[in-house]
This record gives sequence, C-alpha cells and structure tokens, in this order.
Amino acid sequence: MLNAGSVSFGALVATLSILGVIFGSLSTTRQIDLKRVIAYSSVAHMNLVMLGLFCTNQLGVEGAVYLMVAHGVVSAALFFCVGVLYDRYHSRLIRYYGGLTTMMPMFATFFLLFTLANMGFPGTSNFLGEILLFVGIFSFNSTSLIFATAGIVFSAVYSVLLYNRVVFGTLKTTYIGRFIDITRREFAVLASLVLPMILLGLSGNFLLDYSHFSVKALLATIYSSAAIGLFLPFT
Repeated sequence: MLNAGSVSFGALVATLSILGVIFGSLSTTRQIDLKRVIAYSSVAHMNLVMLGLFCTNQLGVEGAVYLMVAHGVVSAALFFCVGVLYDRYHSRLIRYYGGLTTMMPMFATFFLLFTLANMGFPGTSNFLGEILLFVGIFSFNSTSLIFATAGIVFSAVYSVLLYNRVVFGTLKTTYIGRFIDITRREFAVLASLVLPMILLGLSGNFLLDYSHFSVKALLATIYSSAAIGLFLPFT
C-alpha cells in the first residue's frame, strides 16, 4: 500500500527493528514466567522479521517470510510444552521447576528440540530463515547486520537459561509431588510439530519455491512506485 514510503523510511524502521530485537531479547532473559519467556522471544524474532522485510531485497524478504512460518511452528510447540506443564502442576513460574529430565524424559527431549530451534540451531527451521535474513540485511546495510546478530547471542542465552532451569538441576519435590510424562495425545501433537520443523530445516526449497515469484513481483512494485515517487512534485 505504501511502496514509496517503505523505501523512504526503510532506515528508520530498520533502526527501530534493531532496537526491538535487543530490547525484546534483554526483556526475555529477565522473565520468571514460562509463557512470558516465549512471548518476549517472539517479539524479538518478529522485530528481526520486520528488519528483513524493509531490506527490500529478495533474500531479506524471503528470509522474513521463511522465519515467520518457521517461528509459527516452533512458538506453537513451545507454548504447547508450557501448556503440558501447566495442565499438570498449575503454575508457570520457572522457580517451581527443575530436574524434569529424570522424571519426564520424553517431555525433556521434545522441549530440547524446540528450544534448539528457537535459538536457530543448524538443521532446524529457524536456522534457514535467519541465514537468509542476515544475508539480505548485509546486502541492505552491513552496519545493521552487526547489531542484528546480537539477536543470535541473546536467543542462545535465554533459550539455554530456560531449558537449564526447567529440565536440569535438582528435582523440586517441595512444590510438585507427582510427575507424569507426556501422554499419547500430547506425543502426537508434539511429533506433528517436530516433522515440519525438521522438514523446513533440511529442505528450504519446500517453502521458497512457492515464494520466489510473489516476492519478485512485490519488490518490482516497490521499486517502480518508489522511482515514480521521487519525481512527483511536493504539494
């Protein structure tokens, strides 16, 4: 709708997006609620997506689309994992959990896979999306890439902290007296989310083949509108 504006204000939006990535990531590290950790990490990822969209180049926009789809799968799975814990123990506070790997090994395995995907581990869906994004950001502005990569470091920090606090450490039987691993229904749901995560992580063309022509048409419209806008007189 605002093609010329997307080019004119691209630098401003890129700056706000970088600030959003850093602020969202730092806010994630200080959360004590399981759902808030995932929610704030989503804010950081979507600011990275916004940065890719306003790069106005093929790789940046396709990386943004890819990361949105990938994060939709991973974020839904992480929220479901939190729902599994809340359904059993009726608390989302991180301090009530610990040592779940000894009593809930299947849950710990699924939670590890999606935590790795959330931090962009190679072989997962988020990794390909972030690689495309960073290449597109570099083509747009190399300085922006330096600050945007801070999101990689911060995502590793809050993801590892979350998993370590929930799964490892001492089993806190003071707050929770009975531990139940995931049921068959929960296993089916989590497995159905693992499959697209791995598929998108190993075969990028599965999604990119459907986005090439749409992204090219979008960029052609943006550039043509921006070029016309440069020659229009101010009124």
